[in-house]
Amino acid sequence: MTEFAFQSAVSLARRIRAKEVSSVELLTYFFNRVDQFNGALNAVIWQIREEAMDAAKRADAAIAAGDELGPLHGVPMTIKESYDVKGTPSTWGAPYLKDNIATHDALSVERLRKAGVVLFGKTNVPLLLSDFQSYNEIYGTTNNPYDVAKIPGGSSGGSAATLAAGMAGIESGSDIGGSIRNPAHFCGVFGHKPTWNMLPPRGHATPGILSPSDLSVIGPLGRGAEDVEIATRVMAGPNEIEARGFKLELPEFEKKLGDLKVAVWRDDDMAPVDSSVSARVDMVAEALRSEGAQLNYDARPAFTAEHTHFTYQSLLSATMACRVPEEQYARNLAAAEALDPNDQTLDAVIRRSQVARFRDWIGNNEKRTHIRWAWHKFFEDYDIVLMPIMARSAFPHDQRPFHERTITVNGAQQAYFLQVFWAGLPTNAYLPSTIVPTGLDDEGMPIGVQVVGPEYGDLTTLGVARGLEQLGFAFTPPAGY
Repeated sequence: MTEFAFQSAVSLARRIRAKEVSSVELLTYFFNRVDQFNGALNAVIWQIREEAMDAAKRADAAIAAGDELGPLHGVPMTIKESYDVKGTPSTWGAPYLKDNIATHDALSVERLRKAGVVLFGKTNVPLLLSDFQSYNEIYGTTNNPYDVAKIPGGSSGGSAATLAAGMAGIESGSDIGGSIRNPAHFCGVFGHKPTWNMLPPRGHATPGILSPSDLSVIGPLGRGAEDVEIATRVMAGPNEIEARGFKLELPEFEKKLGDLKVAVWRDDDMAPVDSSVSARVDMVAEALRSEGAQLNYDARPAFTAEHTHFTYQSLLSATMACRVPEEQYARNLAAAEALDPNDQTLDAVIRRSQVARFRDWIGNNEKRTHIRWAWHKFFEDYDIVLMPIMARSAFPHDQRPFHERTITVNGAQQAYFLQVFWAGLPTNAYLPSTIVPTGLDDEGMPIGVQVVGPEYGDLTTLGVARGLEQLGFAFTPPAGY
């Protein structure tokens, strides 16, 4: 059964339906892989094996009875620790939440279960989902399967590492600053950041929170492009309140790759990327050109990179600051009040945004809304934009204080959190983005590329990902697993 480890969830579901393997057998197989490989990776940090085995037995019984089956029927799944799964901890990596045990499944978990998944574990995250790395005081550090000395990404690092190591069939994470996309890039899997609020996040929040966070989304990761498309469709759609008057009808992707008009944003002076990364953007672009697509390397929406980045950082900082404990917020307030009123550097903008008055937030939201309309106009002429997600492939673990961390890009040191630039371009405007793996670099580490589309153009970016996978841009398993 070793061939099952790196198959897509769609392939596993097909084999279960064809009775080539039972859900119980497949679940046992993934249990054994977790036992064998998780010790070195620390990606799966909580398991519900007995409950999962009962679900797998029910899945097999449903097949025997000829019942109607969901698209992921019987597929073993793990999920990011921050999702509520009844009876499991949802700590967000924060020690003060270590006793927070979910009493209900998140809405997305309910929908995934109805689609047939057999949920058997949860995967690691950084403190309050706020890092490109995945470590915390409760569960420890997660390693990258391609090189355990390097990071798997964050905050869905446990999700991506679990998939890459072949320890589960499919995963789901969340993203506000690249937290689905950078782990997908670092671990060589597909990941999809959907249009904002298209996948209702109820049950992916700290205790007592029902309001969707600005910018933040939930979304799937998988070893195949079709996996993330199916999981997106399963989790998408209005929540119970909205469903009274709204229905989601996404436009299907019906074009051939050769019919696409593609903008290519391969690098930027605002946040330079390593030549190995920009070369992969070029590689994907040229593959599309070879199919007949039209490329434009100069086309950009009608705003500057600096303007959208400052706007995104302002909104991101305000949202993230809402998650911190009161004593940290008080320190943020004191730091903002100590600033020179004339200081308009990015650092000052971020510090003020962490304690922004509502009037200031509304001003930044207005800027963002103009940016959204600029993107809307841009996508009247272009189907997708290709761009990096991070400036380089996975780098060594670095758990020093944030202000001491840097990242080496083309031999030069770059500020650690400048990395959110590429994540923020689509996030700031609520745009969907799908990560497509492009293979391994000279160090044997994966590199992914973003396929970005218009709001509610999720099936376009996912459809392009499917087409690129058929051209060879696919998951490459790590050695030794």
